[in-house]
Amino acid sequence: MELRSRVNAALKQAMLDKAATRLSTLRLINAAIKDQDIAARTSTGNDEGVGDAEVLAILGKMVKQRQESARAYEEGGRLDLAEREESEIEVITEFLPRQLDDEEMVDAVGSAISNTGAESIRDMGKVMAELKSRYTGQMDFAKVGPLVKSRLCAGSA
Repeated sequence: MELRSRVNAALKQAMLDKAATRLSTLRLINAAIKDQDIAARTSTGNDEGVGDAEVLAILGKMVKQRQESARAYEEGGRLDLAEREESEIEVITEFLPRQLDDEEMVDAVGSAISNTGAESIRDMGKVMAELKSRYTGQMDFAKVGPLVKSRLCAGSA
């Protein structure tokens, strides 16, 4: 719940600073979190809402959506809209932990494979679950999936 309070504090500060772009982005973050809270309440009956791990996942998804939009706007020649998406990405990433570099990602995959005792491609789900539990918000799992797959295939060969 610490992330949620950090977002709310930043929201209040943005209101005081009259920072319109920052304020709108923080409101989008809050709305996405509240949507997940409602979904969690209706599906599980959980009144507390989502925890920090889920908030990290929400923020990661928001960044990825904005990166795709910015790329599409740049390809379409709409640099003004691409810049707006980039400024939203900057605000959202303030709340995400530091991203692992490639070397750290390889080390994390190696330790997850050894921790789970994975030996073949059939164990990929266990390895990915281990990585998601430890590194949510710190790595791009779309990049990690092929890395895990190649390590598991190489290990079984």
